[in-house]
Amino acid sequence: MDEDPKKEKSIEPRRTMNQAIHTQNPTRAGAIAEFTFKAVLTGIVLGVIFGAANAYLGLRVGMTVSASIPAAVMTVALFKLFRAKGTILEANLSQTIGSASTSLAAGTIFTIPALFLWGITPPYWQVVALCFLGGVLGLSAMIPLRRLLIIESSDELPYPEGTACAQVLEATAANSKGSEKIFWGMAVGAFIKLSIALFFLFPSEIGYTFSFLPKAAIALEIAPALIAVGFILGYRQSAIVVSGSVLSSFILIPLIAQFGAPIPSPLFPETIKLISAMDPGEIWSRYVRYIGAGAVALAGIVTVLRSLPAMAEAFLAVLKGLKKKKNNLSVPAETDRDLPFGFVVGGILSVVAIAGFVPGVFSGGMGLLPRLICAFGVAFFGILFVAVSARIVGIVGVSSNPTSGMALVTLLGVASIFAALGWKDPSARAAVLTVGTIVCIAASKAGDISQDLKTGYLVGATPYKQQFGQLIGASFACWAIAATVLLLGSAYTFGSKELPAPQATLMKTIIEGVLSGSLPWNLVLMGGGISASAMLCGISGLAFAIGVYLPLASMVPIFIGGCTRALSDLLNKKEDNDDKNPAVLAASGLVAGEGLAGILLAGLVALKVIPKSNNPLISGLPGELLALLMVLLICVFLFHSGRKK
Repeated sequence: MDEDPKKEKSIEPRRTMNQAIHTQNPTRAGAIAEFTFKAVLTGIVLGVIFGAANAYLGLRVGMTVSASIPAAVMTVALFKLFRAKGTILEANLSQTIGSASTSLAAGTIFTIPALFLWGITPPYWQVVALCFLGGVLGLSAMIPLRRLLIIESSDELPYPEGTACAQVLEATAANSKGSEKIFWGMAVGAFIKLSIALFFLFPSEIGYTFSFLPKAAIALEIAPALIAVGFILGYRQSAIVVSGSVLSSFILIPLIAQFGAPIPSPLFPETIKLISAMDPGEIWSRYVRYIGAGAVALAGIVTVLRSLPAMAEAFLAVLKGLKKKKNNLSVPAETDRDLPFGFVVGGILSVVAIAGFVPGVFSGGMGLLPRLICAFGVAFFGILFVAVSARIVGIVGVSSNPTSGMALVTLLGVASIFAALGWKDPSARAAVLTVGTIVCIAASKAGDISQDLKTGYLVGATPYKQQFGQLIGASFACWAIAATVLLLGSAYTFGSKELPAPQATLMKTIIEGVLSGSLPWNLVLMGGGISASAMLCGISGLAFAIGVYLPLASMVPIFIGGCTRALSDLLNKKEDNDDKNPAVLAASGLVAGEGLAGILLAGLVALKVIPKSNNPLISGLPGELLALLMVLLICVFLFHSGRKK
């Protein structure tokens, strides 16, 4: 390796050096700048941006996108923009800090909005505390597993996102042109979102109602982020998602309208309005939403059940590996050092102690015994699923990690104990939900830090510096994510068309079902049957179920993005349908751009500076044509960004 660290460009030589560092030269690691002020500051800023954007996106469509690769590319670009020369290790540390926000956002948006659906507005500090506690638990419980999973099991566990991020770091260290795609994507996404919701230039949605099917309609939401998500998912996954919505819009809603129209009284769970007087959106809200929730619930539970053998194998492998390590207590090299064991024990015990003995963390109305049960649930399910998640993502990647399913198992376990003890009031519901929040964030955090540590291992980074960086990232991102969720909750309504919050609605459904049984179980079970049928056909039950739950207007742009990706891959000779397509960076920029613009708009709505909606300046056919032109513009932008140079 060249003695000048600024000339380091290739990862392959560093892999060889990385192995040498572990075994021969423990003092070499400090020769390359890594944990610097500019790396930390850049990571914090990117973490706040992508954390807020992912929170917005997750509340829209129930999924988030990884921030590791975009953060890595943007770090190199920002270093060059401000003429601050940086090393590959500084860029890696920055993306480690920046990506910490993704896991916090996922766990928070999957659960906290359910409190709003119950009419409970949690205080800001409580959301911040839950978000940070989950991050600390996930990080602390993962640290003892690093050597076993990242080093000793490197041949068995490839950690796909971590390996891809290492390759991107190597490429961008030599050429940061990929960053231009992200910034252009942010500009395009923000411009279109502001054109729709701030200046009201053209309609935010266009649609057509079919006369030959009762209440059947097709619609298209003009949303750059959703098109970008479809591009990232690819054609097959986006087609599965939209097929669920097609089922809802062209089969379920027309059937309910056809057979419900003659009924002279409101049909449960609706208590006021007749089906014959409802429009398609109202039928979806009163009935199809429960069917979709049942579909998502069953798909999530089946996903966990299918993963049980892998989970058990992962946990046993972790225990077996840790047992072997007891007899191998050598002094680690610099690039094999973790945060001290005292931090691990202190972090876990602090989370459990705060959960059990600090009133108000879970619910202000809970006594000591319920809080202790919550603390036990956090400790048991949190440590279990951290170990499982850290190993599973090594094989299937973060995007396929069933964290929402793990949260469902946690909720079922804690809610069952509460129900057996007769605790069913609103404070009990809130307590059960917040246990799931911490566990979901911890499991998601474990998957994220595992991928980052894999990246660090490949580029020769220092583990304890990455782990400390993740702690810094979580300590800043938790404030931004909590503020984003509360701001969106005050400006809009969770569970509404603007912010469906599908996972949070599902968590609410599960808790209510266990504690009170006041749900329309006939509709929920129908959804479960639909989801089971999809899985028997060999397709992703969870992706299909999300489509059943969410309106067609939100799924069509995802499918359009998937089609654009298919065309891009085809004309690029379809070399890979993965993150190697350069337009994935542009798609990440679209997500960030619309997300940040959406948060700005939510603030303006909350301050009553602008209305939630307004009549577009260009309406009718001209407005619809202009809206379609914007969709075409986004597709052309993604397609052009994906061209092989």
